[in-house]
Amino acid sequence: MGSAPFGVMLVNLGTPEAPTTSAVRRYLAEFLGDPRVIDLPRVKWLPILHGIILRIRPPRVAKAYASVWQDEGSPLLAIGRRQQRALKARLAARLGTDIPVELAMTYGKPSMEEAGLALRDAGVERILVLPLYPQYSATTTGAVFDRLARALSPCPHLPELRFVRDYHDHPAYIEALAESIREHWETHGRQPRLLFSYHGIPKRYAEAGDPYPRHCETTSRLVAEALGLEPEAWQQTYQSRFGREEWLKPYTDDTLKAWGVEGLEGVDVISPAFAADCLETLEELEVENRGYFTEAGGGDYRYIPALNDRAAHIDMLASLVEQHTQGW
Repeated sequence: MGSAPFGVMLVNLGTPEAPTTSAVRRYLAEFLGDPRVIDLPRVKWLPILHGIILRIRPPRVAKAYASVWQDEGSPLLAIGRRQQRALKARLAARLGTDIPVELAMTYGKPSMEEAGLALRDAGVERILVLPLYPQYSATTTGAVFDRLARALSPCPHLPELRFVRDYHDHPAYIEALAESIREHWETHGRQPRLLFSYHGIPKRYAEAGDPYPRHCETTSRLVAEALGLEPEAWQQTYQSRFGREEWLKPYTDDTLKAWGVEGLEGVDVISPAFAADCLETLEELEVENRGYFTEAGGGDYRYIPALNDRAAHIDMLASLVEQHTQGW
């Protein structure tokens, strides 16, 4: 057995294995079939999912994935692998010992079972689970917890576990975001308005107690304060809604269209909810929403990339690991 005091399981949402209709259909079936994501009664939702949605959406979503696909796979997976390697190196430098770090996805591959087996083979008996979701939501971090429980259910000898719930107001996370915005402004110039766009959730989820919008609001406020922004210089919105029910507002696309109609000279857009660039940022924000803004009459539109494997982001993740593994 190895001598590592613990291992780290980095977890993100997931990705199809290829930008094809069949691969996207398999991925969406798992993702949208999770009650944490769509909480409708199974007897009502599953016929809709399999009878309508999985027949209509996969070709369009596959085309979107094809537009951002990389040699290493989907952007989320490629960046996740870089984050995994960078965090492993940073922990070795800071702790003076080799700490196994594995990447897992809630849906698709690499699965939690695969990551868990790799950590076990490395001799790890203590695992810190680090979901790459700064703001907690039952639809994301909660789903990681459920999926991990299912992955461990056949295990006769459970590892000792710790779980990072969120880091939406962590000082190093806030500063990493602020630093990335400052660097973007230094390189590209600053637009009249900064938009914080977060992935949305149905409004009734928040009304039932999901703290996600409060976490998003805190993140935006703290970053705006770190940048010294006046209230009129920034706004927070929500993107990526699905279905017909009301989601958290204001909506990103509607806001950008309205700003375009107003003739806003320019906007910088960042999405703090995403630890790695993915379809929702590279295609939806950078391409689709750019079109909404400019076609409505808006000026310059500039997307500020996710933190990805920036040094400040990896340092923050390493700090989280050290914080949550005290005593191990």
